Amino acid sequence: MKDKILKALSKVQDPDLKDNLVRLNMISDLEIDGNKVSFTIILTTPACPLKNVFKEQCTKVIHEDVDKNMVVTINFDSQIVHAKRQNADKLVNVKNMIAVASGKGGVGKSTVAVNLALSLAEFGAKVGLLDADMNGPSIPVMLGIEDEHPDIKVIDAKNFIVPVEVRGIKVMSIGMLIPMDKPVVWRGPMLSNGLSQLILETLWEEIDYLIVDLPPGTGDIHITLCQNMPLTGALIVTTPQRVSLTDTIKTIEMFRMDKIEIPVIGIVENMSYFIPKELPDNKYYIFGKGGGEILSKKYNVPLLAQIPLVMGVAQEGDTGTPAIYSQSGNILKDEFKNLAQKLAQNIAISATINK
Repeated sequence: MKDKILKALSKVQDPDLKDNLVRLNMISDLEIDGNKVSFTIILTTPACPLKNVFKEQCTKVIHEDVDKNMVVTINFDSQIVHAKRQNADKLVNVKNMIAVASGKGGVGKSTVAVNLALSLAEFGAKVGLLDADMNGPSIPVMLGIEDEHPDIKVIDAKNFIVPVEVRGIKVMSIGMLIPMDKPVVWRGPMLSNGLSQLILETLWEEIDYLIVDLPPGTGDIHITLCQNMPLTGALIVTTPQRVSLTDTIKTIEMFRMDKIEIPVIGIVENMSYFIPKELPDNKYYIFGKGGGEILSKKYNVPLLAQIPLVMGVAQEGDTGTPAIYSQSGNILKDEFKNLAQKLAQNIAISATINK
């Protein structure tokens, strides 16, 4: 009976990995009790968008090929694959490190980083969020933790910073170590060393996705991160207007430079259109249209999301309420949920293919 069930399940294909679930070793803990069968599908990410598809198809093939009256119970688990990365010996407990970058300020990069991290955590992933903007940290304010101060834990006679946990994610920012009204006036080498310490001396423990919110533009922080840390890839945030695209192109080209060569996982077009609160079905393209698509085609990189500008969300964000929890932003919760799934899916595909 077990062989018959596995033969049936071998008809179910993972469209991303181009093979069936049995050959991909995604079927685990198969148990049969009379006319009852249960098993676990091991996903490549807890944010897999194909859960329901796999469940329906597996149930269907068992009913068609084994017994139409069989009671099928399917559980899900995940084993996130480590991507091949430079500096892989650093941060060994962090499976994927994703830089969120933009060519210029004011495009909502930090908003994307925060809500992406929270959305991944809602799927069950273990998520860290690092604010790498050493001169202008904004993550503590956006999460309402600007008055929080991390603890110190001593391990093998070495001090580690314990990240602050909020809404299911672990957060670290220079803004929680230095008073918010005190500027960080550091030259390039000090910035680079400070960032390295912040990353390597934080006790991240087990993390599936470490989202790194970079400062805008290109500079010492970016080079340090790309050359010295185990980056899985970069997510690029832009807005539709032309001036944003010009700066964004420079950022993409930086990640593609020799001696850096960090994969660009995808593009997010933020503030794609405006939705008035009183007219939720109306879209107004106040910043132009199509910028993200232009970049996507130019660099053959997927456009993962087009995030709207929703009335009231920015004001709530200033008081520590992220967009996905905003009373004004139900549509944004779905948008960031889809972004999280697509990002995790693309990372899993790349990691599995390049094992």
